[in-house]
Amino acid sequence: MTPQQAVDDAITSRMSARAFTQQPVERAMIEDILRVASRAPSGTNTQPWRVYVLQGQKRDSLVEQVCAAHDAQRADPSLATQYREEYDYYPTQWVSPFIDRRRENGWSLYGLLGIGKGEKDKMHAQHQRNFRFFDAPVGLIFTLDRVMGRGSLVDYGMFLQSIMVAARARGLHTCPQAAWNHYARIILPHIGAGDNEMMVCGMALGWADTQDIVNTFITPREPVESFTHWVE
Repeated sequence: MTPQQAVDDAITSRMSARAFTQQPVERAMIEDILRVASRAPSGTNTQPWRVYVLQGQKRDSLVEQVCAAHDAQRADPSLATQYREEYDYYPTQWVSPFIDRRRENGWSLYGLLGIGKGEKDKMHAQHQRNFRFFDAPVGLIFTLDRVMGRGSLVDYGMFLQSIMVAARARGLHTCPQAAWNHYARIILPHIGAGDNEMMVCGMALGWADTQDIVNTFITPREPVESFTHWVE
């Protein structure tokens, strides 16, 4: 491939994988991905990211704790007040076209998995796959110092994309996950984060299970002309 083709392929082949094999990812490869991603731009070079890499027992223990909390919250919805994300990832009021895309995304995925409307047990189980890192052997948790401004979340987005593209260049797949944010009160002490740290998101990292039907789900994208305005 030419350099352009290699970069384009890493970007366009990226997807949110929702099933992974148990094949381990070497620490050296993870470090290499993070080293490359650290070249992401940030305002005045603040580099506001902090990354926690979970593998083995520490990963498994966090999975069990959060899955238990998720189950308990379903049984007692009042517990939701204990599990709130620190910043609004999604809008408090949805409008078109964003709500339309969200619905299409959700029902297309559930349709592929044979989950129909009203099948709450199946929906709950599929949602909980988030909290198992979709079985990926590596879980990443990202935090931000609370002293930083909202612009640092823009910086963070570029850093996260750089991780995902660098992972693809090495044959790996990822799934960025905001679902973890609700359980920060469990996660942050588990990973040893300081009181000054805010949960940004989680991410699954590993080798995609190409035999699982869920990984045939590719979300559509709007054509360039629908979101681009030429000002001349």
